[in-house]
Formats: sequence, structure tokens, C-alpha cells
Amino acid sequence: MITIVDYGLGNLRSVQKSFERSNINVRISSDLKVIKNSQKLVLPGVGHFGKGMNNLKTTGILDVLNEKVLVQKTPILGICLGMQLMTKFSEESNSDGIGWIDAKTIRFEKDETKKFKVPHIGWNSVNIINNNNLLNKIENNSQYYFVHTYCVYCNNNDDIMTESEYGVKFHSSFRRENIFGVQFHPEKSFSVGIQMFKNFSNL
Repeated sequence: MITIVDYGLGNLRSVQKSFERSNINVRISSDLKVIKNSQKLVLPGVGHFGKGMNNLKTTGILDVLNEKVLVQKTPILGICLGMQLMTKFSEESNSDGIGWIDAKTIRFEKDETKKFKVPHIGWNSVNIINNNNLLNKIENNSQYYFVHTYCVYCNNNDDIMTESEYGVKFHSSFRRENIFGVQFHPEKSFSVGIQMFKNFSNL
């Protein structure tokens, strides 16, 4: 069973529906017992980094996630804000993140030419840097849908899964052991997004 973690932020239902289109059994829950008994976890998110971290801590979900992810090595997929929360620090709230990945989350620089508007909204290609099973049957430079003002930079090259460019290059996904994060929205990316969810369910 895959559990989509409800920590008070995020587009939970659209993620759930995307999994269900592939007949993948998922549920949305904030119940600590349910999360503890899950075989795989998804941490989605749309909203403020500081609010997300506060919600994870005050609900007790963060303690459960640390046990599941770091000790039991349960596969987890962070989407958009969910990916950013896995980093060590974010400029959005000038606060620490979960810290599973040695990376930082920073704001896109202002583009004086106005060519690259912030937030970054729309389709963009992802260049595969380090392939793995989450990218099975997904071609290099496939187009995914993005909506974000802040982007992630990994300090360890081995953690970088894909790279994208929007005025500047940034790391659009990462992976360390059982921890996966994607800045884009697979649930809004049609067939390539559904394929990614299928791959995650088969890990």
C-alpha cells in the first residue's frame, strides 16, 4: 500500500487520482499508524516551506517519517514542495528542512530581460544525469509540468537524478538510496507522469 502523506498542504487528490488511473492502490492519510504501516510513501506539497516543516513537526509525522525512511528504508517520493522539504535549508523561510539530502532550496534569480518569469510555470524538459528504476521507460529530455518559485541545488553529484534549465540550470530531481524527489508535477504530466508513478509503485 502506498500512502500519500497529508500534512495539511498539497494537491493530494490530484496525486491520488493519477496513481489510480494506473490501478495503483493508494490512500491519503495523516494517521501516524497508517503511515507507519505503509510500504511506500509520497510527500506532495504546494505551499510555504516554513508552514510545511511546522506541520510535519507539530503533527508528529516528521518523527515517523525519519523512522520509516532512515531506519526502515521505506521508499518515499517527494513532489514539488515535498522534494524541497527533504533538503537541508530553504531561502523561502530561511529555515532548516528535513535534511535527508545534502542540498539547498533557493529562489530563482530575477531576470532583468523578463524572458524567464518567476514563478516558473509550464512544461520543461528534464535531462537525465543519473539513471535509476524511477526513470524506467522514460526517455531523456521528456517534458514535465513545473510550478515553482524556488529550486533545488544538490551538493553531491551522485544525488542528482535530472537537471533542467529555466534561465539557469537547476536540479529537477534527486535520489539517494530509497529517497526520491522531483520538482515537477508527475500528476500533471500525462503519460510520462503516469509512467513515473508506475515505476515508483514497482520499486
